[in-house]
Amino acid sequence: MLKGMEVHFTPDQEAQIVQAARATGKIVEDLVRAAALQFAEDARFRAAVLEAKAFADRGEFIEEEEMDARFEEMLRS
Repeated sequence: MLKGMEVHFTPDQEAQIVQAARATGKIVEDLVRAAALQFAEDARFRAAVLEAKAFADRGEFIEEEEMDARFEEMLRS
C-alpha cells in the first residue's frame, strides 16, 4: 500500500508554489507532483551525461554521421 508524504513549506515557499500553480493553470498538488517527477528525470539525465563522459575519457567516440542517425532514431521513438 502506498502512503502519501507530507511536506512542509515556509509561508513564502507556499505562496510561490500557489502563484506558480495559478500561472500554469494547475492545482498545487499536481504542480508539486510534477516537480518531484522532474527529480527522477534529472537523475537519469545526469547518469547519461556521466556515462557519456566516461566514454569520452576513454577516447571512445562516434562519428558525426552515426551520432546524427542515433539522434534521428531517438526522435522517431
